[in-house]
Amino acid sequence: MDNRYVHLEQVGMAFDTKKGRFVALQNVNLDIAQGEFISLIGHSGCGKSTVLNVIAGLLTPTSGVALAAGREIDGPGPERAVVFQNHSLLPWLSCFGNVYLAVERVFGKKENKAQLKARTHAALEMVKMTHATDKLPNEISGGMKQRIGIARALAMEPKVLLMDEPFGALDALTRAHLQDELMRIVQATGSTVVMVTHDVDEAVLLSDRIVMMTNGPAATVGEILTVNLARPRDRLALANDAEYHHYRSAVLEFLYHKELRPAA
Repeated sequence: MDNRYVHLEQVGMAFDTKKGRFVALQNVNLDIAQGEFISLIGHSGCGKSTVLNVIAGLLTPTSGVALAAGREIDGPGPERAVVFQNHSLLPWLSCFGNVYLAVERVFGKKENKAQLKARTHAALEMVKMTHATDKLPNEISGGMKQRIGIARALAMEPKVLLMDEPFGALDALTRAHLQDELMRIVQATGSTVVMVTHDVDEAVLLSDRIVMMTNGPAATVGEILTVNLARPRDRLALANDAEYHHYRSAVLEFLYHKELRPAA
């Protein structure tokens, strides 16, 4: 049985600029199965976020086909929720209000207010933020804001959770804690996740497969590395794991050689 949910075939993305036509992506082919955790990694300007935005429906490819659940992606949809590096919370709404807004948009026509509130509370509980229910975004830390952003996305019950460097702006300890929380949540929900990252350790720790992008312009998929590490994963146990370091070295080697040989 074919359980893939996302299918990209010969996807290209070009932009018109003052200096002419800029080709960001070229011939990108990628299949993502339900329940997979995929990381997109590569040097700056390699089109990682562009691929993510194509899957999100925020960009329409100029060539090729992008499908979700067998249907062409023709715009954003609640089945594909996005978590950005910038949490994008509405500052005048409480943490509860920010999550409730998304819940109401997706389920408001078929559920009553009590059910919508229950969904919101469940999402906040999942990311361990019930203590901040009534707080405004400017009253909580950066890590907590990202938790609310993740709660808002998960509350929509998306088929795919899309994350664009969600922990990139956080300090190392907060980042590690949220990575652990994300692993716990994904295991509990069985979510399909596509995440853009610059962090090799993050990619190896979290992913089932790591998609390594070539340098831009005209970036494409260079290699795909399958990470066969048992789940659940413990970062402390993996620190001395030879297989973990093998995967880490493979990604670093790819990135290093791409840096030595920039695109023509």
